[in-house]
Amino acid sequence: MRPSTLRALKRAAELTRQNRLTEAVLIAEPVILAADEYEGDEILHWLAEHVTDFTGEDPKETP
Repeated sequence: MRPSTLRALKRAAELTRQNRLTEAVLIAEPVILAADEYEGDEILHWLAEHVTDFTGEDPKETP
């Protein structure tokens, strides 16, 4: 995954935790839409592994 894509996803996660979903989508959507098939797969994998980055929850605390 390109470093700029990763930065955009991390920034979107930060904004989502701050309840700024509209801004998060404005940052992440163009990056996701511009990704080729290979990078798209990497993005999906990263998102699946980093769900708590968006929710701010500690996975150890969930039952």
